[in-house]
Amino acid sequence: MKRIAVLTAGGDAPGMNPAIRSVVRYGTNKGLEVMGVFRGWWGLINEELKLFNHRSVSGIINQGGTILKTMRCSEFYTDEGQDRAYNTIKKHNIDALVVIGGNGSFTAADLFCKKYKVPCVGIAASIDNDINGIDTTIGSDTAINTALGAIDNIRDTATSMERVFVVEVMGRESGFIALKVALACGCEDVIIPERKLDLERVCHSIVNGNLRGKVSWIIIVAEGAGHAPDIAKDITQMTTLETRAVVLGHIQRGGRPTAFSRILAVTLGQAAVDCLLSGTTNKVMGMSNGKIIEIDFQIAIQKKELDVDRMYNLVKILT
Repeated sequence: MKRIAVLTAGGDAPGMNPAIRSVVRYGTNKGLEVMGVFRGWWGLINEELKLFNHRSVSGIINQGGTILKTMRCSEFYTDEGQDRAYNTIKKHNIDALVVIGGNGSFTAADLFCKKYKVPCVGIAASIDNDINGIDTTIGSDTAINTALGAIDNIRDTATSMERVFVVEVMGRESGFIALKVALACGCEDVIIPERKLDLERVCHSIVNGNLRGKVSWIIIVAEGAGHAPDIAKDITQMTTLETRAVVLGHIQRGGRPTAFSRILAVTLGQAAVDCLLSGTTNKVMGMSNGKIIEIDFQIAIQKKELDVDRMYNLVKILT
């Protein structure tokens, strides 16, 4: 193996840049040439890549996002798009791929690499922490801390103005961020995709709390379970209490990665290169119980089961 390529695909996550840096610098230290592919699978299809060196990744370890950029690419799921991507790999003498991304990225990588027999290793990076078989993905800790800081600020004004706030965080299919943030912020309620929304129960709790003298209330909602403006409007109508909605949105994807996200990223970058050099392929690198592990793509892309009931119940107990 002489030359590898690294790309970031799907949604960006804080810590992707430290992972890129690790792959490039550790790879070159091991005698490999490392090419950076821009805009994910689109870059392979359209031949947008260049050879990286040690200096190419200087000053990026503290930056959010990804210097390689990322985008959705429906063309990659066509035979023509895949053939063009493979032709790029052959033309540039690329021996293996390192794919930094999440569930969707690994689904595409598994499909492509099996079809064309291209060695490939994934590095788990997703703010949703949705990769099956591992404890934590790159970026999830940062996203939680970003949301935490914003909600701590909202708590100040909620208390001062004696209002109910509904705060929407990311999570189309998973309540991971919402549950973690609710626990860390001491929020009064949390609405997640894994549990059916019972707005009457939520409003009943708010009214009872208000009668006891509780003058502010913060409810976290994962985007896949409902929209904060709609829920806030319904709460106002049902309780007559003034309710405000805040949608945190994409600020959770940005920002400087935390120390945990950075260290995890550089560690997994090294592990990915070692994995390829050992001849192992079609694996996702992740961490479980403090140890780096390799997981088959097919296992990694399965739905991850969260300990939803335990975390949800703890939120309610501590309210």
